[in-house]
Amino acid sequence: MSKNKNILILNTGGTFNKIYDEISGKLIVPRNNNAINEILKMSNFTSCEVQGLLHKDSLEFKKKDRKLLKKIISKSSFQKIIIVHGTDTMDKTAKYLSSFIKNKTIVLTGAMIPYSINCVEATSNFSLAIGNIISNEKNDIFIAMHGNVQKYNQIKKNREIGVFECQK
Repeated sequence: MSKNKNILILNTGGTFNKIYDEISGKLIVPRNNNAINEILKMSNFTSCEVQGLLHKDSLEFKKKDRKLLKKIISKSSFQKIIIVHGTDTMDKTAKYLSSFIKNKTIVLTGAMIPYSINCVEATSNFSLAIGNIISNEKNDIFIAMHGNVQKYNQIKKNREIGVFECQK
């Protein structure tokens, strides 16, 4: 753990990070942490370490990607970890991690609109994750999206209206 750093941010990619590729005309996941670093710089939040990891859309995630996440989290000295993840499969990753990681607080977050297109949703969700992880002392796995933070199995993506909702 780096000196004065108490939160690890693992960037796996997802829509949160996507940018427009002028050559292909498509949205791509860049191999950088620019969106996260911009938010951190604007908020003057410095007590975290950012690591880029997979740089892919979560629909492309394979079991080996989740195993890599588990390995990095298990070996990390950080007790508080935020994972920036694509919204399509963040619930699958959270469920997978919950079978192995019991001694850390993990918050997954993402965005349905790329930060590069409209920074509001990504910034809001990321800030929600940071606020929760700072104040949360419970070791568990959570999802922070659209104003809600819940244990990973109590919040779901409503694909019809495009938001995450708490389950009853």
